[in-house]
Amino acid sequence: MNRLDIEYNTERSHILFPEYGRSIQEMIIHAKTIENPGLRQKTIENIVGLMIQLGPTGNKNLDDYRDKLWNHVFEIANYELDVTPPPGIVIRRAEERPKAAPLGYPASATRFRHYGNSIQALIKKAIEMPEGSKREGFVEVIASYMKLAYKTWNKEHYVSDDIVKEDLESLSDGQLVLHEGHDSLDKLAAGAGKHDKDRSTRNNNQRNRKPRPGGNNGNQRNRPGSGGGGNQRNSSGNFRKRKK
Repeated sequence: MNRLDIEYNTERSHILFPEYGRSIQEMIIHAKTIENPGLRQKTIENIVGLMIQLGPTGNKNLDDYRDKLWNHVFEIANYELDVTPPPGIVIRRAEERPKAAPLGYPASATRFRHYGNSIQALIKKAIEMPEGSKREGFVEVIASYMKLAYKTWNKEHYVSDDIVKEDLESLSDGQLVLHEGHDSLDKLAAGAGKHDKDRSTRNNNQRNRKPRPGGNNGNQRNRPGSGGGGNQRNSSGNFRKRKK
């Protein structure tokens, strides 16, 4: 029985950039051994062209994409490649390339996550407002939104106004309190939704309203008798001859 010699990937050399595949890496390593400078240059240029074809379609129009490929080719060749990159392309080692700063994520509230980060901004704005009826109304709006958000994430549990009131005081460190005699938070939220719906209905009716027959649609009709002669319509709707 003949024994087959099979080469497993675990026994092969490490792929530096898996997105290009092992074949591209082997072609670049082979190009290093080409003694003819012109043929070596042409081979590397063809390899870069093949890498462009294999890459994502959206990257083919980027100005820095070709620069990136040439730098990866030199890195695969361990910077031992005697070829000349196209004008404008600078070859830098991996440690010399500029790196993007870590992306900062917005700090989320550690308490009452079910209300969301928007509530924090609204509460901060309400605290900065002067005392008065305007601030009290704004606090009511915040509380009604809090209850709506609470009910969205806790549909199977009953949410009372007292719970929202306590959470509002806790989130504002006791600086915001619902005034005595305020309306039900459910009623406030329903009223706001009804107002938005009515306003949307009015806007749609205005857009769909057809012009009245005989109305002014942008074209001015010549009045009879606007010149030196002609007829004019009297108060009863009949035409009479204009006196000269």
